[in-house]
Amino acid sequence: MQWYDWLIALIPVTAILGVGVYTTKYVKGVVDFLSAGRLCNRYILLVGDLANGISILTIVMMCEQHYKGGFAVGIWNAVLIPLTLTLALFGFVAYRFRETKAQSFGQFLELRYASKSLRVFASGLRSFAELLSHAIMPAVAGRFFLYFLGFPAYINVFGMEISVFVLTMCVCMAMSIFIICCGGTLSIVITDAVQGMICLPLIVFFSFFLLYKFNWADEVIPVLTDRAPGQSFLNPYDIMHLRDFNLLLLVLGVTNVLLHGASWIGGGASGAAFSPHEQKMASIIGKWRSFFSPLLYLVLSISVLVILNHEHFSAEAREIRTELSAKVAGDVVKNDPVLHQTLLDNISSIPEQKHKIGIDKPLSHTENLDTIYIETARRTFENAGVDNGAYLTQQFNTLYHQSMLAVTMRKLLSPGMMGLFCLLAILAMLSTDTSFIFSSVGTIVQDVILPFMKKVPSGLLHIWLFRLTAVFVGVVSVLISVYVTQLDYLQLFMTIILSLWMGGCGPMCIFALYGRFGTKQGAWSSMLGGLFITVGAMYLQRNWADTVYPFLERHQLVDAVGRVFEALSAPLEPLVVWQMNPEKFPINSNEAYILTMIFSLLIYLAVSFATCKEPFNLERMLHRGIYNVDGKPAAKTNWHFKNLIDMLAGITPEHTRGDKAISYSLLIYTYIYNFGLCFLLIVIWNSFSKWPIQWWSKYFFITQVIVPVIAVGVTSIWFSIGGVYGLIDLFRNLRTRGAVDHLDNGMVENGISLADEAKFHDLEKEKK
Repeated sequence: MQWYDWLIALIPVTAILGVGVYTTKYVKGVVDFLSAGRLCNRYILLVGDLANGISILTIVMMCEQHYKGGFAVGIWNAVLIPLTLTLALFGFVAYRFRETKAQSFGQFLELRYASKSLRVFASGLRSFAELLSHAIMPAVAGRFFLYFLGFPAYINVFGMEISVFVLTMCVCMAMSIFIICCGGTLSIVITDAVQGMICLPLIVFFSFFLLYKFNWADEVIPVLTDRAPGQSFLNPYDIMHLRDFNLLLLVLGVTNVLLHGASWIGGGASGAAFSPHEQKMASIIGKWRSFFSPLLYLVLSISVLVILNHEHFSAEAREIRTELSAKVAGDVVKNDPVLHQTLLDNISSIPEQKHKIGIDKPLSHTENLDTIYIETARRTFENAGVDNGAYLTQQFNTLYHQSMLAVTMRKLLSPGMMGLFCLLAILAMLSTDTSFIFSSVGTIVQDVILPFMKKVPSGLLHIWLFRLTAVFVGVVSVLISVYVTQLDYLQLFMTIILSLWMGGCGPMCIFALYGRFGTKQGAWSSMLGGLFITVGAMYLQRNWADTVYPFLERHQLVDAVGRVFEALSAPLEPLVVWQMNPEKFPINSNEAYILTMIFSLLIYLAVSFATCKEPFNLERMLHRGIYNVDGKPAAKTNWHFKNLIDMLAGITPEHTRGDKAISYSLLIYTYIYNFGLCFLLIVIWNSFSKWPIQWWSKYFFITQVIVPVIAVGVTSIWFSIGGVYGLIDLFRNLRTRGAVDHLDNGMVENGISLADEAKFHDLEKEKK
């Protein structure tokens, strides 16, 4: 990077940190630190959420996924469109959770199940899983900047050798913790909105630049169509032999939408809107932002795919793979100088690969231009006679694919553009890290520490608990990133770690808002059942190469156990294939996750129906009926066939004319264009006459590139204007609001929030 690249990247970041400091003057109580005073309108939440939706972790993860599995699987995600849109239009989860006025997830659980022990344990488990899974974010960000900026692995300071990787992680984490400590959710919401308005034009710029950089007909399409049968990157009817990133992702999508809509609610932006309707509208308009991140992920993934696999760039590809392998080798075998040098020599001897598309054998999941680099590492470890060769190979393979994007973009971008892309990466890292870290911080303070406090803490003490916990979480995250080795693709790693929580929490959370029959016994059963199954799966995955498989080998059980796995997966082949492998556990993370969720749902239903003595008072938790303490009557909608369109659009009397226009336009675009024309019509057509691959390439170009580019151009202006007005509106509301209720701090007594307890008591007496 040139000196002006550093200015391009660092001046806006410094300004954002300054905005974080400025917000501290508006923090008057815990409700500000936790929920931004519940004063935000839809646009500030929307623009901030856009920044949250683009993280270095997600960028790397999606590039990794697309590089291995292509884009054809994603076409089937259109099956989810009617479900996800309808739920969004009805304000699924978002509306009801805002009605509870809960400022944390644990507070919501205690309101519903009247169990302090459930609140503490569930919140602790959620925080642990969240912290462990997102603790790799500093590692991913640190390694990305290390490789992208070309930093050396170590620097010498006063005779001490300091890891630049660790130093980079610490700097990234320090910036996030600083913003959190300034004003909690209030600082996060405001700085995220500012970052979102900077990210919008950057996403548009890089999307256009990268699409212009490569010839679509001569370079992009040939690379995307050069795949072995059953592993197509474009044809959704030719993907049954894909592994890891296949149609099981669709199954996961359905279950996540239905079962996990409430699993990550609580505090922060999820309760920051000034009304439930505004929270709902932020969620609805958020569907329009779905163009931005997929378009960015797509153009970045295509760039990596084309440079590394097209003959036109074979020389650059060799440079990238050689440099990438050398950097990864430095991470994997840094403690063995001889083995490290041998691996570097072997990698450097790999010649330039000129793969001729249409002449040479099509590339596949197992035989591609990266195979020789992975096999070279494997042979090097085997020839060296190291005991953990399979483990080192798996680690090399993981970091190799995870770091492709950083090294490729450094080779691709010119000075000036390096600074802009670095700025985009920093903003993506900063906005997401603050939200994820504060989610863990809020849960720990509100739902693990606060329930044990016998007296109501002062507002100052409460806020300092947040700040100290944020520092603690930041330190733990860096330590985990330093010492925990990640051995799988990012998406699969995140899935198995989060399954500690998500494997069993879904029924407990979703039926808490939408069911009267659920009991604390059912909640405990599903949560613990999912936890135990996930721990077993994690142990097998983590220790397969160096412990479990060698154990099976020593006792001559490999063939017998392998036959059991193959027999169990046979009915689902080729979608599910469980074959013995010395490096990886046969059942991948997605498959283990699905099995865990099925079990937890069944056990929740069975135990809850068996232990339910009386229906839960849902109206009290949702502040409905006589429990409406806001002095504003809840709007009612009379549902009948004549207003079917309004029903589908989720229209209620709370909708203004502009709200209706937004909901109707989203309904038309999504149902008629996206689902009807781009999916249902195509499925019907292909049921009678299969499309050739050339047709799928044109379909992909129109639906995934042309239309999103146009939509991004229009909505970026809309969102930018709305974000500016949202910030002005928020600061005006902060200045003119009344006194802050210091009992509105998340504490619960007898299943009722302290802020509501006296009011509810009077209301119930009046009713009697």
